[in-house]
Amino acid sequence: MPESLLEAVAYFADEDRAHEFFVNTRWPNGVRCAHCGSENVGKLVKSGTRRLWNCKACKKQFTAKVGTVFNESALPLSKWLPALWLVVNAKNGISSCELARALKITQKSAWFMGHRIRASIQRGGGIIHSNGVFECDESYIGGLSRNMHKSKKIKGTGPVGKSVVMGLLARHSKNLPSSKVVARVVKSASREELTYHISTHIPRRAEIHTDTHAAYQHLSDGWEHKVVDHAEAYVQDGVHTNGLENFWSLLKRTLKGTYVHCAPFHLYRYLDEQTYRFNERKDENGDQGRFLNAVKTTAGRRLTWDGLTGKESKKTA
Repeated sequence: MPESLLEAVAYFADEDRAHEFFVNTRWPNGVRCAHCGSENVGKLVKSGTRRLWNCKACKKQFTAKVGTVFNESALPLSKWLPALWLVVNAKNGISSCELARALKITQKSAWFMGHRIRASIQRGGGIIHSNGVFECDESYIGGLSRNMHKSKKIKGTGPVGKSVVMGLLARHSKNLPSSKVVARVVKSASREELTYHISTHIPRRAEIHTDTHAAYQHLSDGWEHKVVDHAEAYVQDGVHTNGLENFWSLLKRTLKGTYVHCAPFHLYRYLDEQTYRFNERKDENGDQGRFLNAVKTTAGRRLTWDGLTGKESKKTA
Protein backbone atom coordinates (compact mmCIF):
# COMPACT_ATOMS: atom_id res chain seq x y z
CA MET A 1 0.00 0.00 0.00
CA PRO A 2 1.53 3.38 -1.04
CA GLU A 3 2.34 6.05 1.52
CA SER A 4 3.23 8.97 -0.77
CA LEU A 5 2.09 10.44 -4.10
CA LEU A 6 5.13 9.04 -5.92
CA GLU A 7 4.42 5.56 -4.57
CA ALA A 8 0.70 5.87 -5.36
CA VAL A 9 1.32 6.76 -9.01
CA ALA A 10 3.69 3.81 -9.43
CA TYR A 11 1.46 1.41 -7.48
CA PHE A 12 -1.76 2.17 -9.36
CA ALA A 13 -0.14 2.42 -12.81
CA ASP A 14 -0.93 -1.28 -13.27
CA GLU A 15 -4.68 -1.50 -14.01
CA ASP A 16 -4.94 -5.05 -12.66
CA ARG A 17 -3.40 -3.98 -9.36
CA ALA A 18 -5.59 -0.85 -9.18
CA HIS A 19 -8.69 -2.95 -9.85
CA GLU A 20 -7.73 -5.55 -7.24
CA PHE A 21 -7.08 -2.82 -4.66
CA PHE A 22 -10.44 -1.15 -5.26
CA VAL A 23 -12.35 -4.45 -5.20
CA ASN A 24 -10.73 -5.48 -1.89
CA THR A 25 -11.44 -2.06 -0.38
CA ARG A 26 -15.06 -1.98 -1.53
CA TRP A 27 -15.83 -5.60 -0.68
CA PRO A 28 -13.40 -6.67 2.08
CA ASN A 29 -15.53 -9.76 2.86
CA GLY A 30 -15.91 -10.89 -0.74
CA VAL A 31 -17.53 -9.53 -3.90
CA ARG A 32 -21.26 -8.80 -3.71
CA CYS A 33 -23.60 -7.87 -6.54
CA ALA A 34 -23.63 -4.11 -7.08
CA HIS A 35 -27.32 -4.33 -8.06
CA CYS A 36 -28.97 -6.62 -5.49
CA GLY A 37 -26.23 -7.20 -2.91
CA SER A 38 -26.20 -10.99 -3.35
CA GLU A 39 -23.08 -13.00 -2.59
CA ASN A 40 -24.00 -15.53 -5.28
CA VAL A 41 -21.63 -14.09 -7.87
CA GLY A 42 -19.79 -15.88 -10.68
CA LYS A 43 -16.09 -15.65 -11.49
CA LEU A 44 -14.48 -12.45 -12.73
CA VAL A 45 -14.45 -12.31 -16.54
CA LYS A 46 -12.32 -9.98 -18.63
CA SER A 47 -14.01 -8.58 -21.72
CA GLY A 48 -11.60 -6.27 -23.51
CA THR A 49 -10.68 -3.60 -20.98
CA ARG A 50 -13.71 -4.38 -18.83
CA ARG A 51 -13.78 -6.72 -15.83
CA LEU A 52 -17.23 -8.20 -15.28
CA TRP A 53 -19.08 -10.41 -12.82
CA ASN A 54 -22.40 -12.15 -13.43
CA CYS A 55 -24.85 -12.19 -10.55
CA LYS A 56 -26.62 -15.55 -10.33
CA ALA A 57 -29.40 -14.04 -8.21
CA CYS A 58 -30.60 -11.08 -10.30
CA LYS A 59 -28.97 -12.26 -13.58
CA LYS A 60 -27.28 -8.90 -14.15
CA GLN A 61 -23.71 -8.08 -15.03
CA PHE A 62 -21.73 -5.51 -13.07
CA THR A 63 -18.26 -4.03 -12.72
CA ALA A 64 -16.45 -2.68 -9.66
CA LYS A 65 -17.44 0.85 -10.73
CA VAL A 66 -21.20 0.24 -10.70
CA GLY A 67 -22.89 2.03 -7.83
CA THR A 68 -19.91 4.33 -7.18
CA VAL A 69 -18.85 7.82 -8.24
CA PHE A 70 -16.79 6.10 -10.96
CA ASN A 71 -19.90 4.61 -12.58
CA GLU A 72 -20.07 4.87 -16.40
CA SER A 73 -16.66 6.49 -16.57
CA ALA A 74 -14.45 5.45 -19.47
CA LEU A 75 -11.37 6.39 -17.47
CA PRO A 76 -9.58 3.42 -15.86
CA LEU A 77 -9.04 3.05 -12.13
CA SER A 78 -5.32 3.56 -12.79
CA LYS A 79 -6.23 7.22 -13.42
CA TRP A 80 -9.07 7.57 -10.93
CA LEU A 81 -7.14 6.42 -7.87
CA PRO A 82 -4.11 8.75 -8.32
CA ALA A 83 -6.58 11.59 -8.97
CA LEU A 84 -8.37 10.80 -5.71
CA TRP A 85 -5.02 10.81 -3.89
CA LEU A 86 -4.19 14.23 -5.35
CA VAL A 87 -7.50 15.88 -4.46
CA VAL A 88 -7.71 14.70 -0.84
CA ASN A 89 -4.06 15.43 -0.05
CA ALA A 90 -3.35 18.69 -1.89
CA LYS A 91 -3.55 21.29 0.91
CA ASN A 92 -4.68 24.06 -1.45
CA GLY A 93 -6.54 21.84 -3.90
CA ILE A 94 -5.67 20.96 -7.48
CA SER A 95 -7.22 22.69 -10.50
CA SER A 96 -8.85 20.81 -13.37
CA CYS A 97 -6.17 22.13 -15.73
CA GLU A 98 -3.38 20.75 -13.54
CA LEU A 99 -5.22 17.46 -13.07
CA ALA A 100 -5.71 17.18 -16.83
CA ARG A 101 -1.99 17.68 -17.48
CA ALA A 102 -1.01 15.17 -14.80
CA LEU A 103 -3.34 12.43 -16.07
CA LYS A 104 -3.17 13.31 -19.79
CA ILE A 105 -6.92 13.77 -20.15
CA THR A 106 -9.05 16.71 -21.27
CA GLN A 107 -9.77 19.62 -18.94
CA LYS A 108 -13.51 18.90 -19.21
CA SER A 109 -12.98 15.30 -18.06
CA ALA A 110 -10.72 16.47 -15.22
CA TRP A 111 -13.32 19.03 -14.08
CA PHE A 112 -16.03 16.35 -14.00
CA MET A 113 -13.65 13.95 -12.26
CA GLY A 114 -12.84 16.52 -9.56
CA HIS A 115 -16.51 17.10 -8.76
CA ARG A 116 -17.24 13.37 -8.60
CA ILE A 117 -14.41 12.98 -6.11
CA ARG A 118 -15.84 15.88 -4.06
CA ALA A 119 -19.17 14.04 -4.01
CA SER A 120 -17.43 10.98 -2.56
CA ILE A 121 -15.84 12.91 0.32
CA GLN A 122 -18.96 14.84 1.25
CA ARG A 123 -19.51 14.00 4.91
CA GLY A 124 -22.53 16.10 5.91
CA GLY A 125 -24.02 15.75 9.38
CA GLY A 126 -23.10 17.84 12.38
CA ILE A 127 -20.01 18.47 14.42
CA ILE A 128 -18.93 15.53 16.55
CA HIS A 129 -20.43 16.21 19.96
CA SER A 130 -17.80 17.74 22.15
CA ASN A 131 -17.55 18.86 25.75
CA GLY A 132 -15.25 21.64 24.63
CA VAL A 133 -15.68 25.08 23.14
CA PHE A 134 -17.31 25.97 19.83
CA GLU A 135 -16.54 28.84 17.47
CA CYS A 136 -19.02 30.43 15.10
CA ASP A 137 -18.32 32.86 12.28
CA GLU A 138 -19.46 33.78 8.79
CA SER A 139 -17.54 34.71 5.65
CA TYR A 140 -18.37 36.12 2.24
CA ILE A 141 -17.18 34.45 -0.96
CA GLY A 142 -17.13 36.30 -4.27
CA GLY A 143 -15.07 38.34 -6.68
CA LEU A 144 -14.03 41.95 -6.31
CA SER A 145 -16.17 44.44 -8.20
CA ARG A 146 -13.12 46.22 -9.60
CA ASN A 147 -12.04 43.02 -11.35
CA MET A 148 -15.38 42.45 -13.06
CA HIS A 149 -16.55 43.41 -16.53
CA LYS A 150 -18.63 46.57 -16.46
CA SER A 151 -21.75 44.57 -17.42
CA LYS A 152 -21.33 42.38 -14.30
CA LYS A 153 -20.03 44.87 -11.74
CA ILE A 154 -21.62 44.67 -8.31
CA LYS A 155 -23.36 47.85 -7.21
CA GLY A 156 -22.52 48.14 -3.55
CA THR A 157 -19.72 47.38 -1.11
CA GLY A 158 -18.81 44.71 1.40
CA PRO A 159 -20.90 41.52 1.18
CA VAL A 160 -23.21 42.79 -1.58
CA GLY A 161 -23.47 40.25 -4.40
CA LYS A 162 -21.41 37.60 -2.56
CA SER A 163 -22.27 34.13 -1.23
CA VAL A 164 -22.56 33.80 2.55
CA VAL A 165 -20.79 30.87 4.17
CA MET A 166 -21.28 29.98 7.81
CA GLY A 167 -18.66 28.04 9.75
CA LEU A 168 -18.96 26.16 13.04
CA LEU A 169 -15.86 24.73 14.70
CA ALA A 170 -15.54 22.39 17.66
CA ARG A 171 -12.19 22.90 19.36
CA HIS A 172 -10.14 19.88 20.33
CA SER A 173 -10.95 18.48 23.75
CA LYS A 174 -10.62 15.24 25.73
CA ASN A 175 -13.08 13.41 23.47
CA LEU A 176 -12.05 15.25 20.29
CA PRO A 177 -8.32 14.90 19.45
CA SER A 178 -8.37 17.67 16.82
CA SER A 179 -10.77 20.49 15.99
CA LYS A 180 -13.54 19.75 13.48
CA VAL A 181 -15.42 22.18 11.28
CA VAL A 182 -18.74 22.30 9.46
CA ALA A 183 -19.20 24.90 6.70
CA ARG A 184 -22.47 25.64 4.94
CA VAL A 185 -23.60 28.03 2.22
CA VAL A 186 -26.50 29.95 3.79
CA LYS A 187 -29.16 32.22 2.34
CA SER A 188 -28.12 35.25 4.41
CA ALA A 189 -26.31 36.32 7.56
CA SER A 190 -29.60 37.04 9.32
CA ARG A 191 -30.31 36.11 12.92
CA GLU A 192 -32.90 33.48 11.95
CA GLU A 193 -30.69 31.78 9.36
CA LEU A 194 -27.56 31.60 11.51
CA THR A 195 -29.46 30.51 14.63
CA TYR A 196 -31.06 27.63 12.72
CA HIS A 197 -27.66 26.19 11.77
CA ILE A 198 -26.21 26.75 15.24
CA SER A 199 -29.11 24.90 16.90
CA THR A 200 -28.77 22.09 14.34
CA HIS A 201 -25.08 21.42 14.96
CA ILE A 202 -24.23 22.64 18.47
CA PRO A 203 -25.80 21.19 21.65
CA ARG A 204 -27.64 23.54 23.99
CA ARG A 205 -25.75 25.14 26.89
CA ALA A 206 -22.42 24.62 25.12
CA GLU A 207 -19.88 27.45 25.18
CA ILE A 208 -19.80 29.43 21.90
CA HIS A 209 -17.31 32.13 20.89
CA THR A 210 -18.31 34.66 18.22
CA ASP A 211 -17.44 38.17 17.08
CA THR A 212 -19.72 41.18 17.63
CA HIS A 213 -22.00 40.50 14.63
CA ALA A 214 -25.55 41.56 15.60
CA ALA A 215 -27.04 38.21 14.54
CA TYR A 216 -25.26 36.49 17.44
CA GLN A 217 -26.36 38.84 20.23
CA HIS A 218 -29.25 36.63 21.35
CA LEU A 219 -27.24 33.39 21.69
CA SER A 220 -27.00 33.74 25.47
CA ASP A 221 -30.65 32.58 25.57
CA GLY A 222 -29.64 29.01 24.76
CA TRP A 223 -25.86 28.80 24.99
CA GLU A 224 -22.97 30.13 27.05
CA HIS A 225 -22.11 32.95 24.67
CA LYS A 226 -18.78 34.80 24.79
CA VAL A 227 -17.80 37.62 22.43
CA VAL A 228 -14.52 38.97 21.09
CA ASP A 229 -14.41 42.45 19.59
CA HIS A 230 -12.08 42.29 16.58
CA ALA A 231 -11.89 46.09 16.51
CA GLU A 232 -9.90 45.86 19.74
CA ALA A 233 -8.15 42.48 19.69
CA TYR A 234 -8.18 38.98 18.19
CA VAL A 235 -8.11 37.34 21.64
CA GLN A 236 -9.80 38.71 24.76
CA ASP A 237 -9.55 36.72 28.00
CA GLY A 238 -9.17 33.47 26.06
CA VAL A 239 -12.15 34.23 23.82
CA HIS A 240 -11.42 34.05 20.07
CA THR A 241 -12.48 32.64 16.71
CA ASN A 242 -8.96 32.06 15.42
CA GLY A 243 -9.65 28.41 14.55
CA LEU A 244 -12.29 29.45 12.03
CA GLU A 245 -10.18 32.36 10.79
CA ASN A 246 -7.51 29.78 9.97
CA PHE A 247 -10.08 27.70 8.07
CA TRP A 248 -11.31 30.75 6.11
CA SER A 249 -7.70 31.51 5.18
CA LEU A 250 -7.20 27.99 3.81
CA LEU A 251 -10.53 28.07 1.95
CA LYS A 252 -9.93 31.44 0.28
CA ARG A 253 -6.35 30.53 -0.60
CA THR A 254 -7.75 27.45 -2.36
CA LEU A 255 -10.55 29.30 -4.17
CA LYS A 256 -8.53 32.35 -5.20
CA GLY A 257 -5.12 30.79 -5.71
CA THR A 258 -5.95 27.38 -7.18
CA TYR A 259 -9.45 27.36 -8.62
CA VAL A 260 -9.53 31.10 -9.46
CA HIS A 261 -13.22 30.95 -10.41
CA CYS A 262 -16.00 29.18 -8.51
CA ALA A 263 -19.62 29.49 -9.59
CA PRO A 264 -22.02 30.01 -6.64
CA PHE A 265 -23.93 26.92 -7.83
CA HIS A 266 -20.88 24.73 -7.09
CA LEU A 267 -19.54 26.51 -3.99
CA TYR A 268 -20.86 23.90 -1.55
CA ARG A 269 -18.88 21.21 -3.38
CA TYR A 270 -15.61 23.08 -2.79
CA LEU A 271 -16.62 23.53 0.85
CA ASP A 272 -17.03 19.75 1.12
CA GLU A 273 -13.52 19.28 -0.25
CA GLN A 274 -11.91 21.80 2.10
CA THR A 275 -13.76 20.61 5.21
CA TYR A 276 -12.76 17.01 4.47
CA ARG A 277 -9.06 17.90 4.27
CA PHE A 278 -9.31 20.08 7.38
CA ASN A 279 -11.14 17.51 9.49
CA GLU A 280 -8.84 14.66 8.38
CA ARG A 281 -5.61 16.68 8.58
CA LYS A 282 -4.36 14.82 11.64
CA ASP A 283 -5.17 11.31 10.47
CA GLU A 284 -2.66 9.02 12.16
CA ASN A 285 -1.83 7.44 8.79
CA GLY A 286 -1.34 10.77 7.02
CA ASP A 287 -1.90 10.93 3.26
CA GLN A 288 -2.57 7.21 3.09
CA GLY A 289 -5.28 7.41 5.76
CA ARG A 290 -7.11 10.30 4.07
CA PHE A 291 -6.97 8.43 0.77
CA LEU A 292 -8.32 5.16 2.19
CA ASN A 293 -11.17 6.94 4.01
CA ALA A 294 -12.15 8.59 0.73
CA VAL A 295 -12.01 5.33 -1.28
CA LYS A 296 -14.32 3.64 1.23
CA THR A 297 -17.07 6.21 0.61
CA THR A 298 -17.03 6.17 -3.19
CA ALA A 299 -19.75 3.50 -3.20
CA GLY A 300 -23.38 4.49 -2.86
CA ARG A 301 -22.81 7.94 -4.33
CA ARG A 302 -23.47 9.07 -7.86
CA LEU A 303 -23.01 12.34 -9.71
CA THR A 304 -24.07 12.53 -13.36
CA TRP A 305 -23.04 15.18 -15.87
CA ASP A 306 -26.65 16.42 -16.09
CA GLY A 307 -26.86 16.61 -12.30
CA LEU A 308 -23.59 18.51 -12.07
CA THR A 309 -24.47 21.06 -14.77
CA GLY A 310 -28.08 21.55 -13.71
CA LYS A 311 -29.62 19.90 -16.78
CA GLU A 312 -31.21 17.21 -14.64
CA SER A 313 -33.36 19.70 -12.73
CA LYS A 314 -34.45 21.34 -15.99
CA LYS A 315 -35.69 17.99 -17.31
CA THR A 316 -37.90 17.41 -14.26
CA ALA A 317 -39.24 20.97 -14.23
